[in-house]
Amino acid sequence: MSVETIALGCRLNFAEAETMKAGAEPGTIIVNSCAVTNEAVRQTRQAIRRARRDRPEARIVVAGCAVQLDAESFRAMPEVDEIRLRDDHAAVIPATGLLHKVKSFVSVQTGCDHRCTFCAIWQARGPSRSVPYEMVRDAVTKEIGRGAKEIVLTGVDITDYEGGLGHLCQRLLRDLPCLKRLRLSSLDSVEIDGALMELIAGEPRLMPHFHLSLQAGDDLVLKRMKRRHSRAQSVVTVAAIKRARSDATIGADLIAGFPTESEEAALNTLRLLDDCEIVSAHVFPFSPRANTPAARMPQVEREIVKARAARLRAAAEARRSAWLESLIGTRQHFLMESDGLGRANNDAPIRLANGVRGDINVATITGRDGGHLIGTTA
Repeated sequence: MSVETIALGCRLNFAEAETMKAGAEPGTIIVNSCAVTNEAVRQTRQAIRRARRDRPEARIVVAGCAVQLDAESFRAMPEVDEIRLRDDHAAVIPATGLLHKVKSFVSVQTGCDHRCTFCAIWQARGPSRSVPYEMVRDAVTKEIGRGAKEIVLTGVDITDYEGGLGHLCQRLLRDLPCLKRLRLSSLDSVEIDGALMELIAGEPRLMPHFHLSLQAGDDLVLKRMKRRHSRAQSVVTVAAIKRARSDATIGADLIAGFPTESEEAALNTLRLLDDCEIVSAHVFPFSPRANTPAARMPQVEREIVKARAARLRAAAEARRSAWLESLIGTRQHFLMESDGLGRANNDAPIRLANGVRGDINVATITGRDGGHLIGTTA
């Protein structure tokens, strides 16, 4: 019997689930849980129940952030056979996960030393710990040997990598000529260092899409979130990236309806979409997590939170649609992630009728179909 993995939430969870899979007994389902929002916890429980219905004979093992924060409630679920808790003092090793057999996520760091008032993840994952360079290098080499055409470095706060994320990337690209495509997961904009900016400006093997953990576009809200950047710093950082790399595109995490958020503050976040030219927004309606300072702040009415999130998503989708439309007629480098479906270096999804998984090529963009560009290599 096969081992199945169900990973909720971030790319790090996916990589960790795939790593746990290697040592699991046949007939096991590994559910790697997420606790970033209350909705994520609900979806984790839903996934566990669905797994039991679909495979009643399987052994269900649950791990991850939601379990770390509330182990007893998951242990009490009748569908769960085992829970696994992390040891924050154990040596941190790279987790890897090969997606579609062409893209691999490699973790370089876990944990977080910051205390954003809305976040419970630092409680689940402990302090920031970095994977030693040699282990990262060897993991990347192994994944390329397994067929990965693109490596995505991931973690909880990868810009907090000991010694600097930019320096890590420089060493990998110098030491591994076989590493042809390197992509980065979510970045804390205030921690982008000079070495990383040098790579953004001059290294074509670094993919030019940068997803930033901005969270809000209003200074008072950012202060109450205990973020370490201002609105102006977000705009300046994006401008610097764009100057360094003309084809760079920007994604961002944004929270709608944070406690005490006024309508003007919400509009400041809405305006950030344009000011930072965001083409890929992950919008989260604020969700009060237990034992966090934000849960004790005056809450915005739930219907207002939902409405602001919907407005932000709609505006973000309009910007993304316009961006995709602007790419029609251009030529885009891409990696085929599956037969017929690829992703451009700038992270735009592309459909190619004759595309074969693993191909790296250049396509002329002839149109779009909803959220996908249509391309041809002829």
